[in-house]
Amino acid sequence: KLVAAGKPKIVAIVATMRKLLTILNAIIRDQKPWQPA
Repeated sequence: KLVAAGKPKIVAIVATMRKLLTILNAIIRDQKPWQPA
């Protein structure tokens, strides 16, 4: 979606990685398996 909106590809990649890091940090903090909502 970000690329389609005219953002540089690297921006979309960084945004995606940051989102994944947030999810991983939550998993580590809560010590729970991730469950898709």
